[in-house]
Amino acid sequence: MLVKHIKSNAIEFAHRGGPPGYAEVGRAVSTDISSTMGAGLARFDQCSIAWTVLYDEVVYVVDGCFKLVTGEGIFEAQAGDVLWIPKGTELKYEGENATIFYAVYPGNWKELLQN
Repeated sequence: MLVKHIKSNAIEFAHRGGPPGYAEVGRAVSTDISSTMGAGLARFDQCSIAWTVLYDEVVYVVDGCFKLVTGEGIFEAQAGDVLWIPKGTELKYEGENATIFYAVYPGNWKELLQN
């Protein structure tokens, strides 16, 4: 397996929420590159996206203010902060001009759900 260099302008973002506001996700590492990990960038601004994570996730805040709303409370993270989110967590992703880098394991979680 060779190292993959994914240029930022090659990451295609898909709409994931809003209005109000917007949320979009750009997957950089998917099952065509790795069967074990997934990773990419996401942007959140003035929106609230409800989800239950079906994988373990690590979030690194690149810029803006990223908020993770869970039953434990609201985690407000700034640029440079890292959040670890365990599989099964019910949450809402929110943000104010936030860009995050995320990594998930397993990266093929969608395929695993189908089996």
